[in-house]
Amino acid sequence: MEDRLVISMIQCFFIAFGVIVGGTIIGSIGSYITGEAPLTSMFRIAKGLRIWAIVAAIGGTFDAISNFEKGIFDGSTFDIFKQIMIIVAAMGGVKAALLLFEWLLGDEVI
Repeated sequence: MEDRLVISMIQCFFIAFGVIVGGTIIGSIGSYITGEAPLTSMFRIAKGLRIWAIVAAIGGTFDAISNFEKGIFDGSTFDIFKQIMIIVAAMGGVKAALLLFEWLLGDEVI
């Protein structure tokens, strides 16, 4: 059971990381085509994708709410712990992607 939790956490980390990196790069290509500054738009896009990357990584909000409900009302504390750890892993993936862009572009993504 714990093995599956680690696998889910790793997958959520990289899904969130990929949403930020992929969305930012593809979005900046669109900004370049429309004549905007692509590096400036990368910061704006990365900032806007943060919450969506977490939602995409955890598989949607209704699944998370269902797991919290099962944990609270059925007394399964492992389900609550598992969902919290998956959300933390997704947040870590987002932060890692933002740090990557900070290192590459030399500016802080707030």
